[in-house]
Amino acid sequence: MKKQSMFPLNHVLGFVLSIALTVGAVFIVYQTDFSASVKMNIIGTLAIFQALIQLIMFMHITEGKSGGINIINIAYAIFLAIVVVAGSIWVLTTGHAAM
Repeated sequence: MKKQSMFPLNHVLGFVLSIALTVGAVFIVYQTDFSASVKMNIIGTLAIFQALIQLIMFMHITEGKSGGINIINIAYAIFLAIVVVAGSIWVLTTGHAAM
């Protein structure tokens, strides 16, 4: 039997969830009395969930025979992003620029 595609339903559900997480972040910023660090932690968590939803719903990371390869590629991309950001922050904050 051929597996039925849920093409429009997955995209609509992903879009609705992404909008809901964005509205949740806006609500946290404007309607709560949390400290700035708590707000940033909550928004960061919502951003991670939204990225996961978009990877699953729109980029179809779980589909295909090479699902393990997709996870390895994403882990490598995250590692590279962390190295670039951390390296940039390190260089800019420690004064290694030529005077």
